[in-house]
Amino acid sequence: MARDYYDVLGVSRDADADELQRAFRTLARRHHPDISKAPDAEDRFKEINEAYHVLSDPETRRRYDRFGPDFRKMPEGYERAGHPRGGGPADENGEWTFETGGIDIGDLFGDLFAGRAGGGRRPPWTDAAGADHESELTLTVEEAYRGGRRTISLRGRDGVRSYDVDIPPGVVDGQRIRLAGQGAPGRGQGAPGDLYLIVRIAPDLRFRLDGRDVIVDLPIAPWEGALGAEVPVDSPGGRPMVTVPPGSSSGRRLRLRGQGMPNPGGPPGDLYAVVKVMVPRDPAPRERDLFEELAKVSTFDPRREGAAWRSH
Repeated sequence: MARDYYDVLGVSRDADADELQRAFRTLARRHHPDISKAPDAEDRFKEINEAYHVLSDPETRRRYDRFGPDFRKMPEGYERAGHPRGGGPADENGEWTFETGGIDIGDLFGDLFAGRAGGGRRPPWTDAAGADHESELTLTVEEAYRGGRRTISLRGRDGVRSYDVDIPPGVVDGQRIRLAGQGAPGRGQGAPGDLYLIVRIAPDLRFRLDGRDVIVDLPIAPWEGALGAEVPVDSPGGRPMVTVPPGSSSGRRLRLRGQGMPNPGGPPGDLYAVVKVMVPRDPAPRERDLFEELAKVSTFDPRREGAAWRSH
């Protein structure tokens, strides 16, 4: 059963001509088959066009309001002047014809269907911009940090194509890189669409990302934590030195300002080194002797210190 034309356009039954025209413009832009990627776009657009065609003509609208979906089955005297086939969207050969009730197609669709042929306006379906395409681009943390030029291959309807991609330094997960004109080809004189690469940062056992901040574990020896030390720390950009203050236990975060991911549009992120005190898995005899001596003379109680630390 055909949908109610007022419902198709999303207007009330007492909508005036301006409301009908606004509704048609909005829906036609959204559902035109050269714009929408929905599989039912053409059917939806035909339905919108038919609804507006009927309701925009006062006489046809009166007949529709009176007889509903059967308004075209009324006797010849009720037929709309100038439209002996009842104003339907198809001609006698079953071909769909586009009627806009006086709305200018160029005004409706703007530059999407610009162009002229033979001195007149080109039909709206002859020129259309190509569709945009999307794909994912997986990078390591180091690749995202450094940026640079990279060649990728993507499989499409026409086989495998290669693209040269300029990756800006400091891209983050979810960021889109635009390759202008590398999407679907346009129709007629329409411009091609664009290809958008969505950046995905691969998981890394060394680096954890929090926005543009980089978090990394910093293994240190027990004496380095107790006495303090200056040690190298892994980062996407190299191995900068970090100062471990005396008395540093596991879990302490040491901040290296500006050593995180670059940011072309603002300040870079920071690098956070998380202290992780390590002990020898199989100490040598002399190391064992020293640890045993330390255990005898030390009054340090890590359980008590830990409880005090948690209380703060």
